[in-house]
Amino acid sequence: MTDAQIKLKRTDSILAELIPEALSQLNDNRLHELDIIEVRCSRGRDDAKVYVDPSYFSDEEKRVYLKQLKKARPIIEDYCKKDQGWFRCPKLVFEFDEHLKQAQNIDELFKKIANR
Repeated sequence: MTDAQIKLKRTDSILAELIPEALSQLNDNRLHELDIIEVRCSRGRDDAKVYVDPSYFSDEEKRVYLKQLKKARPIIEDYCKKDQGWFRCPKLVFEFDEHLKQAQNIDELFKKIANR
């Protein structure tokens, strides 16, 4: 693993710890219940995708939460920047993680194929 990859992973893990802390500091109690699954920074650490657990939310609720997170993004970025003493923080993009749902669908397809 190269030094750049190590720095990228370190930034990912730091953001994964800081974002839930920042969410808990916000006045909107609904955002306190969100679970952050993973954070992935781009190669240049300019952008970061934040994956949120979609388990308990309907499609309408997901849309509302994404809208709230988009509004809170500058506050969260500022919190991370100040906490770590960074000059700038990666631009955060929030998404609900659909990988687990896709994996479950693939498993169901394999079961159907095995039953035939």
